[in-house]
Amino acid sequence: MIKIGIAGYGNLGKGLVKAIGKNDDMEAVVIFTRRDPASLKTDDADIPVARLSDAKQWTDKIDVLVLCGGSATDLPEQGPDLAKLFDTVDSYDTHARIPEYFAAVDQSARDTGHLSLISSGWDPGLFSVMRVLFSSVLPDGQEHTFWGTGVSQGHSDAIRRIPGVIDARQYTVPVQEALEAARTRQNIELTTRQKHRRDCYVAAEEHADKKAIEQAIVSMPNYFADYDTTVTFISEKAMRENHSRLPHGGSVIRRGRTSKNSGQMMEFGLQLESNPEFTASVLAAYARAVYRLKKEGKTGAVSVFDIPVGALSAADSESLRKTML
Repeated sequence: MIKIGIAGYGNLGKGLVKAIGKNDDMEAVVIFTRRDPASLKTDDADIPVARLSDAKQWTDKIDVLVLCGGSATDLPEQGPDLAKLFDTVDSYDTHARIPEYFAAVDQSARDTGHLSLISSGWDPGLFSVMRVLFSSVLPDGQEHTFWGTGVSQGHSDAIRRIPGVIDARQYTVPVQEALEAARTRQNIELTTRQKHRRDCYVAAEEHADKKAIEQAIVSMPNYFADYDTTVTFISEKAMRENHSRLPHGGSVIRRGRTSKNSGQMMEFGLQLESNPEFTASVLAAYARAVYRLKKEGKTGAVSVFDIPVGALSAADSESLRKTML
């Protein structure tokens, strides 16, 4: 039985409890929180809750710790720090900063003999794998990634960190004309702004400076500055009633040629009713892979490109060859 620790109990942490419950070879052994453990109400009362600051006391009780914090401010600190204590899996999704984040986690993990998988989930994660696969199969081609329509957890979390914001939802919306062009036309150039727009719904404190909040959002580098972004202020009640669900999805599309007269198109898509529950399901599968690779002696930081797909499955190699190949 793989003993999983959960660091953080927001939407992703709650999804991870559900995901672990779907896997017979895993059990959740602790939930770490920065809140008062006694105040945390969990979906499974049998899972102990402990302070994140006390994580060191659990090093001999956890096989893999899954980090469920946000990429904006939590993971840059928690990733390297917790890789010193545990084998870890996280979903760091600030694409532009992945190389420096990888280096920081790699140093911590190597120094202490641990194995840490960074930037798992579906993008980065599954979509990253598809981009490598598609470009390898069709080297003479062009690729486009589209996200949405759906709620981005990382972008919503980044807005919630702005002073004066109570709650926020950010919807990534693909521009349909650009999506159809990627599927039907060869050799097209689409800018970041042409492919998506970002719609933000924000519940602010009563006397907050809404103009300052809006400016902080639309100018935020790596999140909103390169997109056409709208900000709509709503009440907490409207947020609860109209924006409580967390759908998402998207596609990776590659068009290419295998000869002068033969064009090919590859597409991988997702339609998700719950982004955090699906992301958590991906993290659970990769936690299994980290557990297995660590037993083989692997240490340091790795990405999804370093994980054999068979290592994700609860089935052994012989069963996979028999049933899936």
